[in-house]
Amino acid sequence: MTYVIALPCVDVKDRACIDECPVDCIYEGERSLYINVEECVDCGACEPVCPVEAIYYEDDLPEEWIDYRAANVEFFSELGNPGGASKVTPQPYDHPLIAALPVQGAAHA
Repeated sequence: MTYVIALPCVDVKDRACIDECPVDCIYEGERSLYINVEECVDCGACEPVCPVEAIYYEDDLPEEWIDYRAANVEFFSELGNPGGASKVTPQPYDHPLIAALPVQGAAHA
């Protein structure tokens, strides 16, 4: 099991979770943040600091956002497991599910 970043993060990317993560497993895409399931230790430190409540334990992910589990995993198919987000720059792409979404900023403004 792991934590998943879902729709509320898209176009917000607050980054409080990045600061809180003790294992540096939260990476930045163009429009969203992603948790690397291979690096996450399931500590849960990220979940309570997210101001838009975008982070869920996998088993608690709302049904309407279930596809975000695959999006978090598949985002790393190109990037791989660099061993910590601080070792790489923000990526200039997103998972296709997120890339196809309309801009979310107005919904969270």
